[in-house]
Amino acid sequence: MRSKLILIAALLMGIVTTVLFFNYMKQYKEAPALSRNLISVVAVKQEVRMNTKLSAGMLEVVQIPMESVHPSALKNPSEAAGKVTASNLAAGEILLSNHLKDQQEEAQFVSKKVKDGYRAVSIGVNIVQSVSNLIEPGDFVDIVFTKAEKLTEERISTVLLENVHVLSIGRRMVEAEVDTPHVEYSQVTLELKPADGIKAIHADEDPDGIVSLMLHSRIVKDAAKEQPQAKQ
Repeated sequence: MRSKLILIAALLMGIVTTVLFFNYMKQYKEAPALSRNLISVVAVKQEVRMNTKLSAGMLEVVQIPMESVHPSALKNPSEAAGKVTASNLAAGEILLSNHLKDQQEEAQFVSKKVKDGYRAVSIGVNIVQSVSNLIEPGDFVDIVFTKAEKLTEERISTVLLENVHVLSIGRRMVEAEVDTPHVEYSQVTLELKPADGIKAIHADEDPDGIVSLMLHSRIVKDAAKEQPQAKQ
């Protein structure tokens, strides 16, 4: 009787050992298969706004399962660096070809840069009113209107509109590169709500008033975007 129990125990241990061995071998064989089924694609490291020129530092290469890869996913960071985003992108989002546009396309149509519900409005500026012609497409400005009181002739300046997006300067609609030749401009095109556009036009056409622009800091805006969002 005792020998039968020993035999049964030995058989059970043999079965358990065999099952464990086959499970181990199955996992061992599947591990290389999983690594072979991964593919490298390009993603953005941080949240990126529409009409942002991508730099290599904004991009990273991530690996995802081959069956999950979109046909338009970019595989090499060089395909994206230097291109302009055609939409807002969330941090970690995989870059698709339709997310990007090159600067040549960006420079052809200002209408493609205007957000829904906004209008493109141009105002005249001289070199002083345009911060010494240092304003660039993509900057944000405040519009200041200065006018003299008729009775006292005292000049009073008021902020007409704040935080206005600059679409173009003169006929240039992309930010200057290192080798972009400097050309003085006398018009700035702004992205405004229709009602605000009318205010800007009236101020620009007022013969007794002057419209000037105050330039916002890009460093402050970039730092604000990097701050973590407060939990609701």
